[in-house]
Amino acid sequence: MTRIASLSLSLAAAFGAGLLSGCDGRLPGLPGGGWRQEPARITDAAPTAPLQPGSNVIVDAVRRVGPAVVRIDTVKRTINPLGGLFGQGPSIQQQQGQGSGFITRSDGVILTNAHVVEGANEVSVTLPDGRTFGGKVLGSDPLTDVAVVKVVASRLPVAPLGDSSKLRPGEWAIAIGNPLGLDNTVTAGIISAIQRTNALGEGQRVPYIQTDAAVNPGNSGGPLINDRGQVVGINTAIRQAPGAGLSFAVPINVARQIAEQIVSRGYASHPYIGVRLQTLTPQLAREINASTSECRLPEVNGVVVVDVVNGSPAAKGGLKSCDLIEAVGGKAVRNPSEVQLAVDGARVGVTLDLRIRRGQQQLTLGVRPAELPHRR
Repeated sequence: MTRIASLSLSLAAAFGAGLLSGCDGRLPGLPGGGWRQEPARITDAAPTAPLQPGSNVIVDAVRRVGPAVVRIDTVKRTINPLGGLFGQGPSIQQQQGQGSGFITRSDGVILTNAHVVEGANEVSVTLPDGRTFGGKVLGSDPLTDVAVVKVVASRLPVAPLGDSSKLRPGEWAIAIGNPLGLDNTVTAGIISAIQRTNALGEGQRVPYIQTDAAVNPGNSGGPLINDRGQVVGINTAIRQAPGAGLSFAVPINVARQIAEQIVSRGYASHPYIGVRLQTLTPQLAREINASTSECRLPEVNGVVVVDVVNGSPAAKGGLKSCDLIEAVGGKAVRNPSEVQLAVDGARVGVTLDLRIRRGQQQLTLGVRPAELPHRR
């Protein structure tokens, strides 16, 4: 696995791979408010008209979105413990980084990856027309790798946002970004798969879009667009093998939801229930049953609870180790990632039904997800 730059999608180790999730910064002129209010307006792009038949769809799509794709340069300052006193270089070291992003609001709201701006002390944004602005990170969400940057400007070009729920494998996938420092590079391929919840390991909160469009370091945070010139994802990670590679993007519907929360209050909210989960197979069930008398698991494929955090919503709801989770919110689940996504789609404080199998019993437990503490 190779991440573009330094992808930060870990799931809060304190709760384990199955914890299901959540910096308070505001900028003058942006809407405030808390959870439950009307979502913040994250785009002011005009509705897009269909492209004309007979035209080059890739060229036309890039012409529509390209002016809104930006280069993001960052500077991160760190203390050199050997500097100054010991003469081993400067006492403060600067680390430069680069990625991509795209403008979604004409007054300077920009979406990118969280790992592009992570720890940055300075952020600058450069448009394809050469204009450069100082940027402020409004907030970032490492769990989904989405961040929002704001520049002080007006009448900027904007990238129209599409609907990632309508994507189908085989559709055109066009990536625009600044790979390896080469501004506004365009590559194209197809949507290879959707709903890749296990693309970067189990327990992920993102149903990634998989594409074979060439993506390289520097493409991080850039848009993945369709043949209608609409952004359908944010390029985030790559997996490489000799002679081949796959790239993954955060669906724009997920990114939009996270960005709206960041613009409204500076951070994103993630429900969690507090369990550690494991994919169960018939072979694993036989091994567990043969090695301990504490668990008697059916020899099936499913999701088993390995551990329950003390005092967590799952513990309060009666969930126990060795329970087999069969459905969450009325929807059948087959692996920990599907449980994760189901919980992440729930509402904090609202009862969520879990259908489980415990020994020979089939039970329905009511669990009220809590908000995963967010980093400030």
